[in-house]
Amino acid sequence: MSVFMDLNISYTADRIRLERLLETAAHLGYSTVAINHVFEPTSKKKQEIPKPAQVSELFDKLPIVQGRSRPIRVLNRLTIMLSDPSHFRPNAAEYRWFDLLAVQPATEKLFHAACMMFDVDIICVTVTEKLPFIFKRAPVNGAVERGLVFEVRYVPAIRDATMRRYTIANAVSLVETCKGKNVILSSGAEKPLELRGPYDISNLGLLFGLSEGDAKEAVSSNCRSVLVHAETRKTASGVIFTMKSSTESSDQKGAPAHSLDESRAGPEGEDGASAAKRAKPS
Repeated sequence: MSVFMDLNISYTADRIRLERLLETAAHLGYSTVAINHVFEPTSKKKQEIPKPAQVSELFDKLPIVQGRSRPIRVLNRLTIMLSDPSHFRPNAAEYRWFDLLAVQPATEKLFHAACMMFDVDIICVTVTEKLPFIFKRAPVNGAVERGLVFEVRYVPAIRDATMRRYTIANAVSLVETCKGKNVILSSGAEKPLELRGPYDISNLGLLFGLSEGDAKEAVSSNCRSVLVHAETRKTASGVIFTMKSSTESSDQKGAPAHSLDESRAGPEGEDGASAAKRAKPS
């Protein structure tokens, strides 16, 4: 059974609305959601990123996922709106407050830098206006090789007919360039009524040019890859080591003793007692 995720639920200070968003997401079958905090620097000067509240502080009890016996998993995500290279600060301590890190570049140069250099998890594609640049295969392939994903939000297509055209056009352009690889579909929902079920979103992915398999992965396995990438990013690509189990060790210790007993046997595989009896004169 697939595990579905929506990695872009818009943060709001209205706690009741946020709770209803989570309840709706859990009812629709999403096992994991990310509360998205958008940070838009207004100048080249360093600006403080507000620290997100812990999930345990926001919610007393998390809703149970439809069809599963476990509560929904809630993550914190930071999205930086990039209009200048100085807006992204590598290794900034504030970034470690968030589980996921995303950027939305406003120019082609910033998009190229995000694909090839920035240590992030998600690159957001503009869907509310005409794309200010053309996707090129070299940076897109570079981002795919680095394990980054491209995010397309579907809620703007629900709100307005003009933004629907932009969403479809920009998404199709992206899919044609990346061949459907490393794409995730998220909501960016601000209200519960804006959320849609994962199978509805998969069908929407077909409209964006994704194949049936890629459309399903855009709300499931690709999202899981984002979580894995985020963990390795924060732990500097952790190391895994293995060790032999106790049963294997005991089996190996027993092997030499068995061979020693065989070495004590007489000719033609006879044991010591039989050999002595045969050798005794009558």
